Amino acid sequence: MQHASAPVRILALVAALILFTAAGGGAFAVADDYLARDVLPEGSRIAELDVAGMTLDEARNVAAERIAVPLAAPVEVTYGDRTFTLNAASLVSVDVDAMIAEAFSPKKSSALVSRVADRTLRRPAGGAASVDVSVDEAALDLWVASVAEIVDSEPVEATMTVDGDRLVLVPSRPGETVDQTATRQSLLGALRNGSRQIDLQVELTQPTVSESSLGPAILVDISERRLLLYERGELAKEYGVAVGTPSHPTPRGDFVITLKRYMPTWSNPGSAWAADMPRTIAPGPSNPLGTRALNLNAPGIRIHGTSADYSIGTAASHGCIRMHRWDVEELYERVGVGTPVYIVR
Repeated sequence: MQHASAPVRILALVAALILFTAAGGGAFAVADDYLARDVLPEGSRIAELDVAGMTLDEARNVAAERIAVPLAAPVEVTYGDRTFTLNAASLVSVDVDAMIAEAFSPKKSSALVSRVADRTLRRPAGGAASVDVSVDEAALDLWVASVAEIVDSEPVEATMTVDGDRLVLVPSRPGETVDQTATRQSLLGALRNGSRQIDLQVELTQPTVSESSLGPAILVDISERRLLLYERGELAKEYGVAVGTPSHPTPRGDFVITLKRYMPTWSNPGSAWAADMPRTIAPGPSNPLGTRALNLNAPGIRIHGTSADYSIGTAASHGCIRMHRWDVEELYERVGVGTPVYIVR
Protein backbone atom coordinates (compact mmCIF):
# COMPACT_ATOMS: atom_id res chain seq x y z
CA MET A 1 0.00 0.00 0.00
CA GLN A 2 1.49 3.29 -1.10
CA HIS A 3 1.53 6.09 1.48
CA ALA A 4 1.26 9.81 0.71
CA SER A 5 4.41 11.81 0.96
CA ALA A 6 5.12 13.90 4.03
CA PRO A 7 4.43 17.26 2.34
CA VAL A 8 1.04 16.06 1.19
CA ARG A 9 0.17 14.84 4.62
CA ILE A 10 1.11 18.25 6.16
CA LEU A 11 -1.04 20.15 3.66
CA ALA A 12 -3.95 17.84 4.38
CA LEU A 13 -3.56 18.43 8.13
CA VAL A 14 -3.48 22.22 7.74
CA ALA A 15 -6.57 22.11 5.51
CA ALA A 16 -8.38 19.99 8.08
CA LEU A 17 -7.46 22.41 10.89
CA ILE A 18 -8.68 25.36 8.84
CA LEU A 19 -11.97 23.61 8.09
CA PHE A 20 -12.37 22.61 11.72
CA THR A 21 -11.63 26.08 12.98
CA ALA A 22 -14.00 27.63 10.49
CA ALA A 23 -16.75 25.22 11.35
CA GLY A 24 -16.21 25.62 15.09
CA GLY A 25 -16.05 29.41 14.94
CA GLY A 26 -19.33 29.64 13.03
CA ALA A 27 -21.03 27.34 15.47
CA PHE A 28 -19.76 29.39 18.39
CA ALA A 29 -21.00 32.61 16.78
CA VAL A 30 -24.43 31.13 16.26
CA ALA A 31 -24.53 29.81 19.80
CA ASP A 32 -23.38 33.12 21.27
CA ASP A 33 -25.92 35.07 19.22
CA TYR A 34 -28.66 32.76 20.39
CA LEU A 35 -27.72 33.23 24.04
CA ALA A 36 -27.79 37.03 23.58
CA ARG A 37 -30.93 36.99 21.46
CA ASP A 38 -33.01 39.08 23.96
CA VAL A 39 -30.20 41.28 25.31
CA LEU A 40 -30.31 44.93 24.33
CA PRO A 41 -27.05 46.02 22.64
CA GLU A 42 -24.74 48.90 23.49
CA GLY A 43 -26.32 52.29 22.92
CA SER A 44 -29.86 51.17 23.75
CA ARG A 45 -31.75 53.99 25.50
CA ILE A 46 -35.29 54.92 26.41
CA ALA A 47 -35.24 58.68 26.80
CA GLU A 48 -32.56 59.24 29.46
CA LEU A 49 -32.68 55.63 30.64
CA ASP A 50 -29.70 53.43 29.66
CA VAL A 51 -30.96 49.89 29.07
CA ALA A 52 -27.90 48.45 27.29
CA GLY A 53 -26.99 44.94 28.46
CA MET A 54 -30.43 44.32 29.95
CA THR A 55 -32.69 41.55 28.78
CA LEU A 56 -35.99 42.58 27.30
CA ASP A 57 -37.79 41.59 30.50
CA GLU A 58 -35.31 43.47 32.68
CA ALA A 59 -35.60 46.59 30.53
CA ARG A 60 -39.38 46.32 30.58
CA ASN A 61 -39.44 46.20 34.38
CA VAL A 62 -36.99 49.07 34.73
CA ALA A 63 -38.89 51.24 32.22
CA ALA A 64 -42.17 50.54 33.96
CA GLU A 65 -40.73 51.46 37.37
CA ARG A 66 -38.74 54.52 36.34
CA ILE A 67 -40.91 55.94 33.54
CA ALA A 68 -44.47 54.61 33.59
CA VAL A 69 -45.05 54.70 37.35
CA PRO A 70 -43.82 58.31 37.84
CA LEU A 71 -45.92 59.50 34.89
CA ALA A 72 -49.01 58.03 36.59
CA ALA A 73 -48.41 60.04 39.79
CA PRO A 74 -50.93 62.82 40.57
CA VAL A 75 -50.33 66.32 39.20
CA GLU A 76 -50.98 69.28 41.51
CA VAL A 77 -52.43 72.38 39.88
CA THR A 78 -52.05 75.40 42.14
CA TYR A 79 -53.65 78.83 42.20
CA GLY A 80 -52.99 81.06 45.18
CA ASP A 81 -53.70 79.00 48.28
CA ARG A 82 -55.84 76.51 46.38
CA THR A 83 -54.62 73.20 45.00
CA PHE A 84 -56.44 70.94 42.56
CA THR A 85 -55.17 67.38 42.13
CA LEU A 86 -55.35 65.65 38.76
CA ASN A 87 -55.40 61.85 38.85
CA ALA A 88 -52.87 61.30 36.07
CA ALA A 89 -53.20 57.51 36.23
CA SER A 90 -56.74 57.78 34.86
CA LEU A 91 -55.59 59.80 31.84
CA VAL A 92 -52.11 58.57 30.95
CA SER A 93 -51.12 55.40 29.12
CA VAL A 94 -47.41 54.53 28.69
CA ASP A 95 -46.60 51.89 26.04
CA VAL A 96 -43.54 50.27 27.62
CA ASP A 97 -43.48 47.40 25.10
CA ALA A 98 -43.38 49.83 22.18
CA MET A 99 -40.44 51.69 23.73
CA ILE A 100 -38.51 48.45 24.31
CA ALA A 101 -39.24 47.32 20.77
CA GLU A 102 -37.96 50.63 19.36
CA ALA A 103 -34.70 50.37 21.33
CA PHE A 104 -34.27 46.71 20.25
CA SER A 105 -35.28 47.23 16.62
CA PRO A 106 -31.79 47.89 15.11
CA LYS A 107 -30.43 44.65 16.52
CA LYS A 108 -33.48 42.68 15.50
CA SER A 109 -33.11 43.75 11.87
CA SER A 110 -29.31 43.38 11.59
CA ALA A 111 -27.45 40.38 10.14
CA LEU A 112 -25.73 37.75 12.26
CA VAL A 113 -22.26 38.92 11.25
CA SER A 114 -23.11 42.51 12.25
CA ARG A 115 -24.58 41.41 15.55
CA VAL A 116 -21.50 39.34 16.39
CA ALA A 117 -19.16 42.16 15.39
CA ASP A 118 -21.16 44.74 17.36
CA ARG A 119 -21.13 42.57 20.43
CA THR A 120 -17.46 41.63 20.11
CA LEU A 121 -16.30 45.19 19.51
CA ARG A 122 -18.90 46.67 21.90
CA ARG A 123 -20.09 49.02 19.22
CA PRO A 124 -23.26 51.08 19.96
CA ALA A 125 -25.95 49.36 17.93
CA GLY A 126 -29.13 49.91 19.94
CA GLY A 127 -31.96 52.30 19.26
CA ALA A 128 -32.85 55.51 21.12
CA ALA A 129 -36.54 55.38 21.99
CA SER A 130 -38.56 58.35 23.19
CA VAL A 131 -41.18 58.02 25.90
CA ASP A 132 -44.34 56.66 24.30
CA VAL A 133 -47.15 58.24 26.33
CA SER A 134 -50.71 58.94 25.28
CA VAL A 135 -53.20 61.18 27.10
CA ASP A 136 -56.98 60.99 27.13
CA GLU A 137 -57.41 64.61 26.03
CA ALA A 138 -61.20 64.53 26.14
CA ALA A 139 -61.11 63.52 29.81
CA LEU A 140 -58.45 66.16 30.44
CA ASP A 141 -60.69 68.85 28.93
CA LEU A 142 -63.55 67.82 31.22
CA TRP A 143 -61.28 68.02 34.26
CA VAL A 144 -60.02 71.49 33.35
CA ALA A 145 -63.61 72.62 32.77
CA SER A 146 -64.61 71.31 36.22
CA VAL A 147 -61.84 73.37 37.82
CA ALA A 148 -62.99 76.41 35.86
CA GLU A 149 -66.51 76.00 37.28
CA ILE A 150 -65.03 76.30 40.77
CA VAL A 151 -62.63 79.17 40.10
CA ASP A 152 -64.46 81.37 37.58
CA SER A 153 -66.14 84.40 39.13
CA GLU A 154 -67.41 87.83 38.14
CA PRO A 155 -65.63 90.93 39.45
CA VAL A 156 -67.06 92.42 42.64
CA GLU A 157 -67.47 96.18 42.77
CA ALA A 158 -66.49 98.05 45.90
CA THR A 159 -69.59 99.17 47.77
CA MET A 160 -70.94 100.05 51.19
CA THR A 161 -73.44 98.11 53.26
CA VAL A 162 -75.24 98.77 56.54
CA ASP A 163 -73.97 97.04 59.65
CA GLY A 164 -76.11 98.19 62.56
CA ASP A 165 -75.49 101.91 63.00
CA ARG A 166 -72.60 102.22 60.57
CA LEU A 167 -71.59 101.55 57.01
CA VAL A 168 -68.94 98.96 56.25
CA LEU A 169 -66.92 98.55 53.11
CA VAL A 170 -67.47 95.56 50.86
CA PRO A 171 -64.08 95.50 49.12
CA SER A 172 -63.72 95.08 45.41
CA ARG A 173 -62.40 91.83 43.98
CA PRO A 174 -61.21 91.07 40.47
CA GLY A 175 -63.11 88.52 38.45
CA GLU A 176 -61.29 85.26 37.70
CA THR A 177 -61.51 83.24 34.52
CA VAL A 178 -59.48 80.08 34.00
CA ASP A 179 -57.62 80.13 30.68
CA GLN A 180 -58.64 76.60 29.82
CA THR A 181 -56.56 76.41 26.64
CA ALA A 182 -53.32 77.50 28.34
CA THR A 183 -53.98 75.30 31.38
CA ARG A 184 -54.69 72.32 29.13
CA GLN A 185 -51.39 72.82 27.29
CA SER A 186 -49.46 73.10 30.55
CA LEU A 187 -51.06 69.90 31.80
CA LEU A 188 -50.33 68.03 28.57
CA GLY A 189 -46.68 68.99 28.93
CA ALA A 190 -46.60 67.91 32.58
CA LEU A 191 -48.28 64.58 31.86
CA ARG A 192 -45.73 63.82 29.14
CA ASN A 193 -42.54 65.16 30.69
CA GLY A 194 -43.06 64.13 34.29
CA SER A 195 -43.66 67.51 35.95
CA ARG A 196 -45.95 66.98 38.92
CA GLN A 197 -46.89 70.58 39.69
CA ILE A 198 -48.07 73.44 37.48
CA ASP A 199 -49.75 76.80 37.99
CA LEU A 200 -53.38 77.22 36.99
CA GLN A 201 -53.57 79.78 34.20
CA VAL A 202 -56.09 82.44 35.23
CA GLU A 203 -57.07 85.76 33.66
CA LEU A 204 -58.23 88.58 35.94
CA THR A 205 -60.97 91.10 35.16
CA GLN A 206 -60.69 94.26 37.23
CA PRO A 207 -63.88 95.72 38.76
CA THR A 208 -65.23 99.00 37.48
CA VAL A 209 -65.49 100.45 41.01
CA SER A 210 -62.52 99.99 43.32
CA GLU A 211 -62.03 101.30 46.85
CA SER A 212 -60.11 104.31 45.54
CA SER A 213 -62.89 105.21 43.13
CA LEU A 214 -65.79 104.47 45.46
CA GLY A 215 -68.14 107.45 45.64
CA PRO A 216 -69.70 108.97 48.76
CA ALA A 217 -72.45 107.32 50.81
CA ILE A 218 -74.67 108.69 53.56
CA LEU A 219 -75.97 106.99 56.70
CA VAL A 220 -78.69 108.73 58.73
CA ASP A 221 -79.09 107.40 62.28
CA ILE A 222 -82.57 108.47 63.39
CA SER A 223 -82.18 107.63 67.07
CA GLU A 224 -78.83 109.40 67.34
CA ARG A 225 -79.91 112.35 65.14
CA ARG A 226 -76.68 112.00 63.20
CA LEU A 227 -75.82 112.04 59.51
CA LEU A 228 -72.57 110.22 58.63
CA LEU A 229 -70.78 110.89 55.36
CA TYR A 230 -68.50 108.17 53.97
CA GLU A 231 -65.97 108.69 51.22
CA ARG A 232 -63.91 105.93 49.57
CA GLY A 233 -65.23 103.50 52.15
CA GLU A 234 -64.11 105.52 55.16
CA LEU A 235 -66.05 107.76 57.55
CA ALA A 236 -65.30 111.32 56.40
CA LYS A 237 -67.55 113.47 58.61
CA GLU A 238 -70.48 113.46 61.02
CA TYR A 239 -73.24 116.05 61.14
CA GLY A 240 -76.00 116.70 63.63
CA VAL A 241 -79.52 116.64 62.13
CA ALA A 242 -83.19 116.92 63.00
CA VAL A 243 -85.49 114.06 62.04
CA GLY A 244 -89.23 113.46 61.78
CA THR A 245 -91.60 113.65 64.67
CA PRO A 246 -93.37 110.51 65.93
CA SER A 247 -96.45 111.53 63.95
CA HIS A 248 -94.41 112.25 60.82
CA PRO A 249 -91.47 109.86 61.13
CA THR A 250 -88.49 109.80 58.84
CA PRO A 251 -88.76 106.59 56.77
CA ARG A 252 -86.19 103.89 57.25
CA GLY A 253 -84.63 102.13 54.27
CA ASP A 254 -82.18 102.43 51.41
CA PHE A 255 -82.57 105.45 49.17
CA VAL A 256 -80.61 107.56 46.69
CA ILE A 257 -80.30 111.24 45.97
CA THR A 258 -82.38 111.98 42.87
CA LEU A 259 -82.05 115.77 42.63
CA LYS A 260 -79.77 118.50 43.97
CA ARG A 261 -81.50 121.87 44.43
CA TYR A 262 -79.61 125.14 44.87
CA MET A 263 -81.59 127.89 46.61
CA PRO A 264 -84.76 125.80 46.32
CA THR A 265 -88.34 127.04 46.21
CA TRP A 266 -90.60 125.34 48.75
CA SER A 267 -93.87 123.94 47.35
CA ASN A 268 -96.83 123.23 49.57
CA PRO A 269 -97.33 119.43 49.65
CA GLY A 270 -101.04 119.78 50.38
CA SER A 271 -100.77 117.97 53.68
CA ALA A 272 -102.90 118.87 56.69
CA TRP A 273 -99.97 120.38 58.53
CA ALA A 274 -99.36 122.77 55.56
CA ALA A 275 -102.98 123.84 55.09
CA ASP A 276 -102.37 127.35 56.42
CA MET A 277 -99.12 127.84 54.52
CA PRO A 278 -98.74 129.59 51.15
CA ARG A 279 -98.69 127.70 47.85
CA THR A 280 -94.93 128.32 47.47
CA ILE A 281 -92.16 130.06 49.38
CA ALA A 282 -89.32 131.56 47.36
CA PRO A 283 -85.69 131.26 48.41
CA GLY A 284 -84.87 133.40 51.39
CA PRO A 285 -84.70 133.47 55.18
CA SER A 286 -88.25 132.13 55.65
CA ASN A 287 -87.86 129.20 53.21
CA PRO A 288 -88.32 125.89 55.14
CA LEU A 289 -85.73 124.19 52.87
CA GLY A 290 -82.94 126.65 53.59
CA THR A 291 -80.33 127.27 50.91
CA ARG A 292 -79.82 123.68 49.68
CA ALA A 293 -81.98 120.58 49.32
CA LEU A 294 -81.20 117.01 48.30
CA ASN A 295 -84.31 115.13 47.15
CA LEU A 296 -84.50 111.39 47.88
CA ASN A 297 -86.47 108.75 46.00
CA ALA A 298 -88.94 108.69 48.87
CA PRO A 299 -91.99 110.95 48.29
CA GLY A 300 -91.58 114.33 49.97
CA ILE A 301 -88.37 113.34 51.82
CA ARG A 302 -85.31 115.56 51.51
CA ILE A 303 -82.07 116.38 53.24
CA HIS A 304 -82.18 120.16 53.49
CA GLY A 305 -81.16 123.22 55.43
CA THR A 306 -83.25 125.06 57.97
CA SER A 307 -83.53 128.43 59.61
CA ALA A 308 -84.63 126.71 62.81
CA ASP A 309 -81.15 125.80 64.02
CA TYR A 310 -82.52 125.07 67.48
CA SER A 311 -84.30 121.98 66.08
CA ILE A 312 -81.09 120.20 65.16
CA GLY A 313 -80.67 117.16 67.38
CA THR A 314 -84.41 116.72 67.89
CA ALA A 315 -87.38 115.01 66.25
CA ALA A 316 -88.99 118.10 64.77
CA SER A 317 -89.55 117.70 61.01
CA HIS A 318 -92.35 116.28 58.90
CA GLY A 319 -90.10 113.35 57.84
CA CYS A 320 -87.23 115.25 56.22
CA ILE A 321 -83.66 115.41 57.53
CA ARG A 322 -82.77 118.97 58.55
CA MET A 323 -79.23 120.32 58.74
CA HIS A 324 -77.55 123.55 59.73
CA ARG A 325 -77.19 125.86 56.73
CA TRP A 326 -73.37 125.62 56.72
CA ASP A 327 -73.49 121.84 57.06
CA VAL A 328 -75.91 121.23 54.21
CA GLU A 329 -74.00 123.63 51.98
CA GLU A 330 -70.83 121.65 52.62
CA LEU A 331 -72.60 118.30 52.13
CA TYR A 332 -74.16 119.60 48.90
CA GLU A 333 -70.68 120.02 47.39
CA ARG A 334 -69.49 116.55 48.46
CA VAL A 335 -72.30 114.38 47.11
CA GLY A 336 -73.99 113.92 43.76
CA VAL A 337 -77.15 112.54 42.22
CA GLY A 338 -77.13 108.80 42.72
CA THR A 339 -75.37 108.92 46.11
CA PRO A 340 -76.86 106.16 48.30
CA VAL A 341 -78.58 107.21 51.51
CA TYR A 342 -79.20 104.61 54.20
CA ILE A 343 -81.63 105.58 56.94
CA VAL A 344 -81.58 103.32 60.04
CA ARG A 345 -83.15 102.92 63.52
